[in-house]
Order: sequence, then C-alpha cells, then structure tokens
Amino acid sequence: MRWALNRLALAITSMVALAFLVPLAVVTRQLAHDRAFGDARQQASAMVAALAVDADPRLLTLAVASTAAGGQRRLAVHLPGMAPIGATHADPADVALAARYRQAVTSDAGDGVSYLSPTVIRDGRTAVIEVYVTRADMERGVWRAWLALAGVAVVLVIGSTLVADRLGGRIVRATRRLAGTARDLGGGDLSARVVPEGPPELRDAAQAFNAMARDMRRLLDAERELAADLSHRLRTPLTALRLDADAMPPGPIGERMRQACDLLDEELEAIITGARRGAGDRAAESTDLVEVLADRLAFWSVLAEDQQRPWTVVGGDRPVTVPVSRGDLILAVDALLGNVFSHTPEGCAFEVSISDRALIVDDAGPGIADPAAAVRRGSSGAGSTGLGLDIVRRVAGLAGGRLDIGRGPLGGARLAIVLAAPEPAGSDMDSAVPRPRGRFGMVRMSRAGSRRALP
Repeated sequence: MRWALNRLALAITSMVALAFLVPLAVVTRQLAHDRAFGDARQQASAMVAALAVDADPRLLTLAVASTAAGGQRRLAVHLPGMAPIGATHADPADVALAARYRQAVTSDAGDGVSYLSPTVIRDGRTAVIEVYVTRADMERGVWRAWLALAGVAVVLVIGSTLVADRLGGRIVRATRRLAGTARDLGGGDLSARVVPEGPPELRDAAQAFNAMARDMRRLLDAERELAADLSHRLRTPLTALRLDADAMPPGPIGERMRQACDLLDEELEAIITGARRGAGDRAAESTDLVEVLADRLAFWSVLAEDQQRPWTVVGGDRPVTVPVSRGDLILAVDALLGNVFSHTPEGCAFEVSISDRALIVDDAGPGIADPAAAVRRGSSGAGSTGLGLDIVRRVAGLAGGRLDIGRGPLGGARLAIVLAAPEPAGSDMDSAVPRPRGRFGMVRMSRAGSRRALP
C-alpha cells in the first residue's frame, strides 16, 4: 500500500510538473526569439538615424562598419538602384517586397532569418535596412533555462514523493496495526484492541472494531454463562438417575448404568468449568488418543458383549498425543464407536485401528451411502440428531487433521480421523492402518462374549 501511494504521488506530481514545464519551455523559447529580434530592430533603428542625416554611400559604409552587427557582417543597407552596403543575406525579391509595401518583413536566409526594415530617405525614395539574425542568437540561453526548469521539476517531484511517503507511512502503519489486531481477535484473543490512529477514516474504523470486539466478548461471555447454567440444571435429573442406578442389583447392566452416570457427571463438570473459564483463559491442551480410546473401549465393550459383536483393536503400541482437550476427544471417540452401535445390526463386527497418523473405525454394516450428508450438522437419515459425525469432523479439525468417510475392508463404513498430511495420489487410508501387536493385545470379542488373543 505504501508503494502504491508513492507511485500515485509520483504520477500526480509528474503530470503537474509537465503541465507547467511544457508552456514554460515554449514561453522561454519565444522570449529568446523576441530578444534576438528586438536587438535587430535596435540595430535597424540606429541605421535609420544615419540615413536621416545623410544618405551618402561612403558615409553609410562607415556607419555600417561602426555597428556591432556590421562588424559581424550581419548588417546591410539597400539603397534604390545601388548595390547593397554591407553584408547581405536576404533574397533580393524579399528586399523589393519590403520596399514596395514599406512594411517590416522577415526572410529565411540559410542558418538564420533576415529582418528587413524599410525607411524613407530625403528624396522620397525607400531604403531597406537588413539585419541578419542567426539561429544561435534566437536560441541563446534557451537550453540553460530548460535545464533549470527540469531541475526544479525533478526537485519538486522528489520532494512531493517523499512527503507522500511520510504521510503514507502513517496510514500504512495504522492499517497494519488494525489488520494485526483483527488477526489476533480471529485467533481467539478476545482482549485484542487497537489504538485509534491515522486518518479520521482509520480512527473511525478502529473505534468500530473495538466496539465490535467488546460486543463479541460480551455475547460470548453470555453464551458461556448460559451453557454453564444449562449444564448445572441437568445435575438434578442426573442425581435422580444416579440414585436409581445405585439401587440396581450388581451385574453388567447396573455396572454400565453406573459408569454412564459417572461419565455424564464428569462431562457436565467439564462443560461448566470450560464455559466459566472462557476461550481467552484456556491454555493449549493435549491428550493421549490411545489412553482415551482404551478408556472408551472399556465402556463400549460391555455393550458389544451384550450384542455379541466381534471386535478387534489394531495398534496402540505407543502414545499418540493430539492438541485437543480430553473432553472433546472423548466426544469424538464416542461418536465414532456409537455410530457402529446405532447404525449397524446387533452381531455386526467392527475393527478399531490406531496409529500416530489416524484413528480408523471399520464396521461390517450397510455403510454410508451419502458421506457429504452424513457430516451435515443436524442432518440424519437414520433418526438420530445428526450431530455425531459433525462433532468428529470438528474435533479432527482442531487436531490439525480431517474426517474421511469411505467403505472399509469389512464391507461397511470406514470412519477415519486422519492426523497426518494427505497422501500422494493413488494412496488410500489403508496405508494409515498399523499392523503390529499393540497395547490392546489385539483381542477379538467372540459372539459368546469371551476374549481370545489373535495369533
């Protein structure tokens, strides 16, 4: 922007300088021309005085020789019926024309112009005084004047450009500060504010930006308080649900209900705490994906055993740290696993593969016919809320990856949180599936519910 302002100032001042320089150059040349012919008229006037005293050719010869123009062979006197006295350069026809009409004329003569001035002598005849003006006389001092004008123009253009650069620098600095503060606000710094400076328009824009930032902070704080209040209101029915779960007899179902109550209580606490803290107070968080997956598989394995679903875990031999909070990661993993239980029939097998590049869940169900619609928030073709895969997509984006939906080797859907960069053309998600034995022991749930290690 600063260079653009400088170029604009340079163009404008150059046009203004040219608008003045061209007429001044023409006037300067015309002044030199008029000066040369004014000197010629003075020389002719001196000879008119000599002719008025005496028209004797001998005296006129002495008079011509005594003048500066005569000494330079630029002066001549044309008497009727006589040879010219002095050095003549004009065409005789032009001399006769000037004598006939008794008017001063000019005649081109080689490298100059002859000024012909007629005058009447005592006996009534007409004599013509010729003064030769060279091109050098008509252009004397013109080039120096033009160089001086050009120098003044260059100084003015450079000076105006420097002034414009100084003024433009203030505008650019103010604009950059406003843009930088806007980027900080977009990056999550809700306390970012800009100091109004620069032209009135930029100051007004800065004040409007600060007002917008204050309103945004107020609205976000109100939304966080509302989320915290709503979460707190859920504690009353959760307490009643916990009492009912505690009253259930020991067994898989009661244990699963109690685990679900504990998990729900933890999630509500995390929502309330996170909402109260606000985005500006949250530090960067990271979570071990393998640890979260092991914890959630322990929960879902009970339901898988009840529904006689064979399942396999591949990988997990080392921690996989992702820059996402534990609560968000639990939501994503539960959404992936819950998608299997919600949209595939009982007894349908599934496989979970984890590595430092991806978390992949394959099932043997009917698959997903329209992946684009499946991740559309609030859209579901199976009677669900339509939020699960959208949550997974959001969490994958927070982790710096993406959500891929396709068809897996089991014949059903393949859902993958891809953490690594996209593969070159021709590769697929299979390259992200690890094969070595991991910390989960590579176990499979049989239809009878027993576990056995894979060979």
